[in-house]
Amino acid sequence: MSLATTKAPRKAPTVWDDTRLVKECLSGNEDAWSLLIDKYKALIYSIPVKYNLSQPEAADVFQATCTELLIRLPELREPRALPKWLMQVAHHECYRMKRMNQRVVSRDAEPNLPEPEIPPVAESLVQQTQEEQMLREAMTALSPQCRRLVELLFFETPSRPYTEVAAELGLAVGSIGFTRQKCIERLRRQLTELGFS
Repeated sequence: MSLATTKAPRKAPTVWDDTRLVKECLSGNEDAWSLLIDKYKALIYSIPVKYNLSQPEAADVFQATCTELLIRLPELREPRALPKWLMQVAHHECYRMKRMNQRVVSRDAEPNLPEPEIPPVAESLVQQTQEEQMLREAMTALSPQCRRLVELLFFETPSRPYTEVAAELGLAVGSIGFTRQKCIERLRRQLTELGFS
């Protein structure tokens, strides 16, 4: 086998914007597909969780949303709209799942009941999901140390004392407050750039 015929796989960087990711996915870059799914898996899974769907149902919603993404990606006109589009698809799949579940329950109890209506997408739920995705994206833009510091201080319940945080991060206890402030400022800047209000 000659070196001329061997094609090296394209490596995708860990941080590409959606426009670049979509372009690479459409060109057949499998690494870009993995990055795209990895970037939005928490967003997609957050929708069925909010609808109190079971773990298998949430996995079905995730699978259906990813399948729809694979089919419809070439039609996407604005890659920056991808998160909202994914949320809409996941909401639709959740409604479909809920409706299917209601139909099964309804038919067992009373076969002549009318079909359940699909309620409109709750605007507050969409807004909350968008904000959560912005926070996830802003967190990934932080340095690993800042990201871990924010996670330890604000995402764990109960939050850890400074002594434990300092020990895990290899910092002096007295520097945690200053470091925390710098990390929060960076996080705020990232959120502002993403349009978080």
